[in-house]
Amino acid sequence: MRNLLTKRRSSLGRFMPARRVLAVTVLLACGSSVAAAADMPTKAPTKPAVYQWTGCYVGINGGAGAGASNFNASVGAGTYLTGTDPVTVAGDGSGSHNNTTYAVGGQVGCNYQTGTVVFGIEADYDYLPSTSQFNNNTATLAAGTPFAIGQSLTTNYLATVRPRIGIAADRNFAYITGGAAFADASSSETYSDAAGGLGSASASKFLTGWTAGAGWEYAWSEHATLRFEYLYSSFAATNAAGVITGPGGSNPLFGSGDLVIQVARAGLNYKF
Repeated sequence: MRNLLTKRRSSLGRFMPARRVLAVTVLLACGSSVAAAADMPTKAPTKPAVYQWTGCYVGINGGAGAGASNFNASVGAGTYLTGTDPVTVAGDGSGSHNNTTYAVGGQVGCNYQTGTVVFGIEADYDYLPSTSQFNNNTATLAAGTPFAIGQSLTTNYLATVRPRIGIAADRNFAYITGGAAFADASSSETYSDAAGGLGSASASKFLTGWTAGAGWEYAWSEHATLRFEYLYSSFAATNAAGVITGPGGSNPLFGSGDLVIQVARAGLNYKF
């Protein structure tokens, strides 16, 4: 019996170290797995893509406009107004006038972005009813005869074709612009005096001038942008010719008026 117990203890003695080795091995394997999991790189959060302005667009706009004209009058030598009267009428028939109006229309264009710089080209058309008018009704001729003279210039639209260049900061785009401007003009001049003299001159013309301005545009979705823009447009004078007639004769009558249009407007674009 004693020999049997001794043999069993000897067998357990050999088995216990094996169990300890197995336990230590399992613990080491688990520890290595946890350490390896801790050392695995974590995925960085995705950074939103920077907005790209490259592409073409079409849109609408509306805002406030202002027209201004400088008028000049002249009276040629003739048989009705004589002496210093032609010079008096010309001087009193010259002046200026400003007016405010509204503008509404649309635009189409394309942009190309390289880095933070954006190049573009745009064409637009706005309905813009504007009339500048100057009148002098308190002047007199050399003999004391009261007379009245007035001039007006009317336009109905403003159209431009112009490049744009600016700096983009993600969805914000600030730019300057300038190019060719187009408008129509109807010029008229009238004269009358208490002695029976009457006169008129008129002309209509398609105007070509220049424009310059600046703006800011914001992309509030992938395809929709909102903008605010200011444009200054200048056109040469429209010249009108006519005649003054009165008892005993006539005189040539001339008038001219230039045109400046300023527009401050907001616009919505759809980018393709």
